[in-house]
Amino acid sequence: MDAQGRGLSENVWTRLDRKAGAITELTVRQLRHRLSTWVVLGVGTLLILMLLAFYVDAVRDGFKPIDNDGDSEDWDGDGYPLGQERKYGTDDWNALEFPGSGYYVEDGSIGWEDSVRSHSGNHTWLNVVGVFSPLWIDNEYKYSPWDYEIDFEDLEDCDSNGEFGDDWWLRWGSACEYEDGDIAMMGLNFRGEGTLRVLDDYSADWGHITAQFYVEPDPASDYIDEDDIDWDGNFLSSQGFDDDGDCIREAWLDPDFWFEKDDNGNGIDCDVIWVVGSDGETIIDIWADENVDEDPDDVKLSGEANHRGFIVAVGKIAFVMILSIFLPLFLALGLVRDETENGTLHYLLSKPIHRGEFIVYRILGYLLIAGSFILIMSIIMGIFTSILGPGDSIIRFRDILVWLGIGLATILALTAYGAVFNTLGLISPKYGVYIALVIGMYEFMMAVGTLFGWDTLPVLSISHWTLQLVDSLVLIIWPDTMTMHLMSEAFGLDSGIDIFWNPPLHTLGTENPYVSGILSIVVLTLITVFMIFMAQSIFKRREIM
Repeated sequence: MDAQGRGLSENVWTRLDRKAGAITELTVRQLRHRLSTWVVLGVGTLLILMLLAFYVDAVRDGFKPIDNDGDSEDWDGDGYPLGQERKYGTDDWNALEFPGSGYYVEDGSIGWEDSVRSHSGNHTWLNVVGVFSPLWIDNEYKYSPWDYEIDFEDLEDCDSNGEFGDDWWLRWGSACEYEDGDIAMMGLNFRGEGTLRVLDDYSADWGHITAQFYVEPDPASDYIDEDDIDWDGNFLSSQGFDDDGDCIREAWLDPDFWFEKDDNGNGIDCDVIWVVGSDGETIIDIWADENVDEDPDDVKLSGEANHRGFIVAVGKIAFVMILSIFLPLFLALGLVRDETENGTLHYLLSKPIHRGEFIVYRILGYLLIAGSFILIMSIIMGIFTSILGPGDSIIRFRDILVWLGIGLATILALTAYGAVFNTLGLISPKYGVYIALVIGMYEFMMAVGTLFGWDTLPVLSISHWTLQLVDSLVLIIWPDTMTMHLMSEAFGLDSGIDIFWNPPLHTLGTENPYVSGILSIVVLTLITVFMIFMAQSIFKRREIM
C-alpha cells in the first residue's frame, strides 16, 4: 500500500514501469524479428571470432625472441654478425672486411688544396684521380665489393693528344696506360708501390691494412636478447647496465666507434635515466644511452606487451570503431521513424505516455539487444585471452576486467550513437540515413586520428571520448601499462601497446586515469541526454497522422 492507501498495482510508478516494460519489450521483439538485426550481429560475431582465431594462432606459435637492436644481422654475408664486426672495427657492409681480415688504417693523404701533389710509397691507395708510376701493382686486390673491375695487365692506351685532366678525361672507375708504363686513373682503389701524382682540385688517401688472423664467427643467437632492461625501482640512482658491452666497448679493437657513450647527458657513460611524474610513482619518460638495455628478453616483455596490445587493438578497432558505430546505424536509426512510416506510431502513443519517455524506452529496447551482444562478446574474448595469455597463472583475472571495461565503454558509445542516429531519423526521415552515414564516416576518421595521437579535432566526436575511456580503464586495471609503453618507445620494442594504446589526454593536469575516465563517462552521458532532449523537442511538435 502507498501513502494514499492504494495498492502497488495501482501506483503511478508501477504503471510507469509497466508502460516502460511494454514499449521496451515491443522494441526488443521488433528488432529480434528483423533480418537486418541478425545480419549485423552475425557479421559482428564473425569479425570477433576471426580476430580471436588470429590470436589463438599467434599464441600457438609462441613469442619468438626478436633482435631489437639488429646486431645479430649479417648484412654483408661474410659469416660474422654486426655485433662481432663492431668489436673488431670492421665494416658489415663489406664482405671483404671482417674480423681477422684486417682493416684499413689511413697513413696520409693529399687534399684538393694541398700544394704538394705527389707521394711515393708501398700502400693501399684510395679514391685516386691522377697518374701512378708503378714499381708493382696488385692486379687481384679489391678494397670493397663495389670496386670497379680493372685488369692492370691489359689496359687501353691513353690518349697521346694532350694532358690527362686538361685535354681529355676518363670515365669514372676506369684507367689507361701510357707508353712509359704510367697509369692514368679515375676514382680507383688499389694496392701497389710507386709514385702517385694527384690531379689539381682532387684528393687521394693512402694507408695500410692491419695484420690478418683467424677469428671464430659468433653465432647470431649470441646477439639476441643479450641486453635486458635493468630497473630496480630507484628513481634517484643511475639505472641500466650494458650487459653485452656494446656501449662501454672495453677490449674492443676499435673502442672509439661512431656513437657516443653519454647520449642522455647526465655525465655518466652507458646508463639509463627513468623520469618520474608529479605523483612520484608514474614513469613519464625514459632516456637511455645508446646501446644500453636495447635488446630485452622478448618472451618476458614483448610477449606481455603484444598480448595487451592485441586486447587494446581489438577493443578499440573492432568494438569501439566498428561495432559501436555500425550497430546503431542499422538498429537505432529507425526506432521512431519506422513506426511513423508504417503508420503504427499512433497506436503506440494512444496510451498516456510522454513522447520523451517513448524515445527513452525505444533506445532502452535497442540497448538490450546491442548491449547484450557486446557484453557477451566481451566476456568470450576475456575468457579466451585470460586463459591463453602469457604468465604462470591459469587465469589472468585482470584481462577479464579489461574486457568488461571495453564492453562498458562500447555500450556507452552505443547509447550515444543510438541517441544521435535516432534523432537524425526524426529530423529528416527521408535523408537521415545519408546524414548518419556521413557522421559514421566522420566518427571513424576521428577515431583513427585519436589512435595516431590527435588531441584537438577529435575532441568533437563520440569515438574520441570512448577511446580515451578505454585507455583510462587499461591504465587503471594494468597500472604498469605506462611503463611498458615508455619502454617500447625508449628501447625500440616492437609491441602492440606502443601502437594502439595512448596515455589519457584529458586528465585536467593530474595525470590520473580516474579523472580522464570519469570525464569521458560524463561527456558521453551528456551527449546522450542532449540528443534525447533534442529528439523529444522535435517529436512533441510533430503531428501524428
